[in-house]
Amino acid sequence: MGVPLAIETLSERSAFMRESLQKSQTITDNMVSILGSFDHRLSALETAMRPTQIRTHSIRRAHENIDKTLKAAEVILAQFDLSRQAEAKILRGPHEDLESYLEAVDQLRSNIKFFSGNKSFKSSDGVLNHANNLLAKAILKLEEEFKQLLMSYSKPVEPDRLFDCLPTSARHPPQSPGQNDDQGGKTNQSDPSSENAVYTPPALIPPRILPLLHDLAQQMVQAGYQQQLLKIYRDTRATVLEMSLRKLGVEKLSKDDVQKMQWEVLEAKIGNWIHFMRIAVKTLFAGERKISDQIFEGMDSLRTACFAEVTKESVAMLLSFGEAIAKSKRSPEKLFVLLDMYEIMRELQSEIETIFEGKACTEMRESALSLTKRLAQTAQETFGDFEEAVEKDATKTAVLDGTVHPLTSYVINYVKFLFDYQSTLKQLFREFDSDESNNQLASVTIRIMQALQTNLDGKSKQYKDPALTQLFLMNNIHYMVRSVRRSEAKDLLGDDWVQIHRRIVQQHANQYKRVAWGKILQSLSAQGMTSSGGSGGMGGDGGGSSSGVSRAVVKDKFKAFNLQFEELHLRQSQWTVPDSELRESLRLAVAEVLLPAYRSFIKRFGPLIESGKNPQKYIRYTPEDLDRMLGEFFEGKTWNEPKR
Repeated sequence: MGVPLAIETLSERSAFMRESLQKSQTITDNMVSILGSFDHRLSALETAMRPTQIRTHSIRRAHENIDKTLKAAEVILAQFDLSRQAEAKILRGPHEDLESYLEAVDQLRSNIKFFSGNKSFKSSDGVLNHANNLLAKAILKLEEEFKQLLMSYSKPVEPDRLFDCLPTSARHPPQSPGQNDDQGGKTNQSDPSSENAVYTPPALIPPRILPLLHDLAQQMVQAGYQQQLLKIYRDTRATVLEMSLRKLGVEKLSKDDVQKMQWEVLEAKIGNWIHFMRIAVKTLFAGERKISDQIFEGMDSLRTACFAEVTKESVAMLLSFGEAIAKSKRSPEKLFVLLDMYEIMRELQSEIETIFEGKACTEMRESALSLTKRLAQTAQETFGDFEEAVEKDATKTAVLDGTVHPLTSYVINYVKFLFDYQSTLKQLFREFDSDESNNQLASVTIRIMQALQTNLDGKSKQYKDPALTQLFLMNNIHYMVRSVRRSEAKDLLGDDWVQIHRRIVQQHANQYKRVAWGKILQSLSAQGMTSSGGSGGMGGDGGGSSSGVSRAVVKDKFKAFNLQFEELHLRQSQWTVPDSELRESLRLAVAEVLLPAYRSFIKRFGPLIESGKNPQKYIRYTPEDLDRMLGEFFEGKTWNEPKR
């Protein structure tokens, strides 16, 4: 019973659900039908509204285009207005207002850039052509203005103005060694290369003009006119620089010109060249670098190129003289000027490297360095030649009075000058032999002095009178010793050298006395005057007790003495001992030997003559007369009376 009831209940519920589903389907179908109707109506409405929407959008787009066109037109019109303003300024030229003119050129460039970017504007090609033509004319005017401005303010610098830029110690050319043999090459010269020396490059162009030239140059570079700018700058400034140097006294001399010059003339020109090099580098070249840096600031390659082009010929003109000297025939007197030239090139080397920096200046830097090395090499070779030249000096000109030979004074002055250049010579030696640089100067000096002595020994043999030979050697060795003692050479050669050579001087003085006065002293000897050889009469007081001595023998003795002494006086009064102390010392040494012997002879044998006829014929001189006459020896006198 229970089961059939449940099935019935389920059946009822199923029927109810089926009915509900049918109603829902009907509602869904109705809704679909309604929605389909809506879709159809919306499509129709959209189709009807589309033309209106299109027209509205087109109108909006048109308004936007009109606004854009108006705005573009305003910009173009503004550019046209600016172009007209710029053109007006450009047509007036740069003379009235250069700053305004340059602004106009900048504006014109801006306009060209604008129209180049607006090719759609149908007149843009015509506008661009006009603007470019106008810009080209403007740049030509700027080029002319740059040229005129540069030329107007580029004037040669007068020497006095250059000297005012130097420290006081460097305002006059230094004296060369040959002009002051007694004092040395540098002893009276202030050192212009001192760290305290101040060099002030002159204002080659007024400072107020430099910014204008810079702005003009900048415009020309922007327009691609670098080469024109370089040519204008080079032609103007190079000419002015060369004129400044010529006014100073710089000459363009070749090797042939140098070879033809007398040494005195050439030596003066070398002294001037050293002075000119210092002035050129520290004032003129430094000044040129300064203005090229300012005018071409921000234009680096052009800045260096312009400076190089301006200075190239002037540098070559200066260095060519140095090269000519370095390549000319070597001679001993050139050593010191070569060292002076080497010194100035070394002094200026760092400044040359700084002033002539950059690739465009490579040639100038290398030329300066090459000259420095060439001067060092030539100086070293010349120094090496000197020792050999001293030893082999074959001058036949003998000094007739036995005084100091010109070769001796020349060599000693040469050696003294070497010590003014000690640091330079050591630098020179380091370049060629670094291990020996400290001792080489001493060893070379000793060899030079020995070479001089060897040569003097040879020259002394030219004298026929052996006494004059000894006097000549005494004079010359004494001069060497005295000069060394009074100079820095003493520290280098040492006390031993001085003492050894002082003894050599004394040896020659003793030899002179022996050779010159030995014979006359022999004539005052009583040896062999007595027939018996006894000494009774000779040991007395010199009275008439000289028995056994012939009056005739005594007369002959006095006659021989007089003749010999007069000959000695006549000859040796013409000889010279130039050093006053040595001269007095030698006279005293002779007097100490001669006068006692003469007094003794007169005391012993004088009475025999005085008791006879004409005693003054035989006893011509008193000891005082002899002493006075000895005071005339070694004075280098020239007698009018003929020699006996």
